[in-house]
Amino acid sequence: MGNEEDDTDGAALIWPMERLSRLLRAQEHDRGLNPAQWEALRYLARANRFSNSPGALTRYLGATKGTISQTVMALERKGLVTKALRDGEKRSVTLTLTPAGEEMLVHDPWARLAKMAQELGSKTRRRTERGLRELLAGQLNASGQSNFGTCGTCRYFREKGRNHEAQGPHLCMYFEQALSRDETGRICIAHEER
Repeated sequence: MGNEEDDTDGAALIWPMERLSRLLRAQEHDRGLNPAQWEALRYLARANRFSNSPGALTRYLGATKGTISQTVMALERKGLVTKALRDGEKRSVTLTLTPAGEEMLVHDPWARLAKMAQELGSKTRRRTERGLRELLAGQLNASGQSNFGTCGTCRYFREKGRNHEAQGPHLCMYFEQALSRDETGRICIAHEER
């Protein structure tokens, strides 16, 4: 049985990923959105308060500023995203999903795929996740892009580092800010692997 797994080459693994991606991209033209708009909604749903800006979205998607600007304007017109000045900063903008934007994500084609993935056996899910994370890390490293991970694997994260603060109990040493439990599960632009 071990030899059977060893006989699978890289192309046999990548072909289904390519096909799945193509099928889902085709479905991303539903509900009056395009793939870039779906990607922006998904990103904003996962981003922490330090990463919900047009600049962070641009870096995450590897797109141009113009593409992101057009995408954000379209999402604003559709009532799915709001833009506001960041508290205490004159030139920094935050992007937030509206209730309609959150509701739109219920119909996300990738969410349907996630439900299908949940039906896989737990061992298959763990192995697949580990393999995909390794492939993603390799691609990000090769292209010099940020990985946008979560606090649990970040070198700047200190668990229970701000127990005494209302926004705590955790600490981000990069931003020198307290973090709630909810925030630690969101993706961050400043993430660096331990």
